[in-house]
Amino acid sequence: MRLLIAEDERVSRKMLESTLKKWDHEVITTCDGKEAFEVLSQSDAPKIAIIDWMMPEMDGLAVCNEVRKLNNPEPVYIILLTARDSKADIVEGLSSGADDYVTKPFNREELQARLNVGIRIVELQQDLNDRINELEEALKHVKQLQGMLPICSYCKKVRSDDNYWEQVEVYLTDNSEAVFSHSVCPECNEKYLKPQLEKFSKKAESIK
Repeated sequence: MRLLIAEDERVSRKMLESTLKKWDHEVITTCDGKEAFEVLSQSDAPKIAIIDWMMPEMDGLAVCNEVRKLNNPEPVYIILLTARDSKADIVEGLSSGADDYVTKPFNREELQARLNVGIRIVELQQDLNDRINELEEALKHVKQLQGMLPICSYCKKVRSDDNYWEQVEVYLTDNSEAVFSHSVCPECNEKYLKPQLEKFSKKAESIK
């Protein structure tokens, strides 16, 4: 998983980067909030970001707020990292747009557990987005007839939107995904084909 780190304190940044790489993640590091937001604004931005609260240029809360304004269909999962651990701080951090909150100095096991939660959520979002795209693509190929169709009482032709009268099968072929193969129903077989066959048989016998 590609992850972004936004941490201005060098030692903390290196420690966090080393930890994440040991867990086989691809890590992008930034040193302030402005740089972090620039990376997260790109189309190929990492799907998970670990952002420090107190940073120059833009603090972590400002980054969260600005990232949420992007309205990305696959939003970045943001873990806010800070030494501030009061209930009021946690509420403020989550209200700013963060998805989770980890206090400094971070516990490796806790960070890994919370990161795994974020990965599962990101994967679910990606799967849902893929399914939505597949559905939208499928709907492009669906033609559905709706409304009232004028049909002739005698010849059974259907009037099109261009005021042309067409055979039913021609109209349905042009306005739906239906494919026709012609056959004869039992009623028409008795009414039309059978008399013709009998007539043909009689004519053949008379020739003999």
